[in-house]
Amino acid sequence: MKLITNYKYWILNFIGWIAFAFFMLTLDKVSYSESMDVNRLYYLISEGFVCGFLGFSLSFIILFYLENYFNVANFTKKDVFKLVAVFILTQVIYHLLLWPMLSILAHYFLEKDSTVTFLMKMTNVPHFTTYFIVWLFVVFAIKIYYYLNTIKLRQAQLQTSLKESQLNTLKGQINPHFMFNSLNNIRGLMLEDVDKARSMLTSLSETLRYSLTKNDVSSIALEDELEMVDNYVEISKIQFEDRLQFETHIDDQSLTKQIPPMIIQMLIENAIKHGVSNLKSGGKVVLTTEVTSEFLKIEVTNSGTIKKHENSTQLGLKNIEQRLDLLYSKKATFNITEIENQVVATIKIPLS
Repeated sequence: MKLITNYKYWILNFIGWIAFAFFMLTLDKVSYSESMDVNRLYYLISEGFVCGFLGFSLSFIILFYLENYFNVANFTKKDVFKLVAVFILTQVIYHLLLWPMLSILAHYFLEKDSTVTFLMKMTNVPHFTTYFIVWLFVVFAIKIYYYLNTIKLRQAQLQTSLKESQLNTLKGQINPHFMFNSLNNIRGLMLEDVDKARSMLTSLSETLRYSLTKNDVSSIALEDELEMVDNYVEISKIQFEDRLQFETHIDDQSLTKQIPPMIIQMLIENAIKHGVSNLKSGGKVVLTTEVTSEFLKIEVTNSGTIKKHENSTQLGLKNIEQRLDLLYSKKATFNITEIENQVVATIKIPLS
């Protein structure tokens, strides 16, 4: 933020200098005088105004250097020495102008020439220098405040950009991961049953069309996701036939709730790939949704046990965890447990 071009700063700076000078000079001297004539009072008021106005005018020399040659975020010792030199130069100019002006005021109001010795002038240097030190402290406080706010804004923008980039990367992982598994299934059917392979390709194309159209959004209605799940299950049933049983218990209130796209599909895929496919007799996958006062609960239960395979990258599960964390921070939860030879994957998404 450039203070030197900010009219609000000009106004506040002028008021601040005048008020400070009146408080430190005029009111201080008036309070210590038992009796005072009108001319003396006028002189003290004029003295306070001149000191304040002169300080206000010359403070722009220091401010000009600060805003054009001094970087608050990254300054060196050399920069500090230059600032001190500019500060001293301003003090010299201030005192060279001040004392002749005060002499004129004394002659006009008190009808006598000011007899201020060099020693008296030097003893007043610390007093007047304090004005500029106070002003410089205020300016630095303003500069640092705006600098910290800028850093916070940039960090927020960076985090938002990073989050969007990570989400886009994770979305890009969904299609290849899903296609790899589905195309492997089709390849296995090509020589066994052409009609089933063709039907599977049709369902796969519908599934991919859905995933492509939803790839640029962060959330969709749960009922739209269920259509995707039905297509995926149909693809899987062609391969597993009677070995795969699929059941749903959907809370009607959950149908309009927003969820990340393809997140239920990935739960179902994981349940079939790592659960039902490892059982000779097959098994069951159950999808349940429930709406509470605070959360949308999505639960996928499948026959089998939690068993990590050497070749498994657990890409789908990692994808789910990362997307939930990016979209909902720590408010959403995802966990997998094993209960009586059944694996239960549960997602809880906050409703507000």
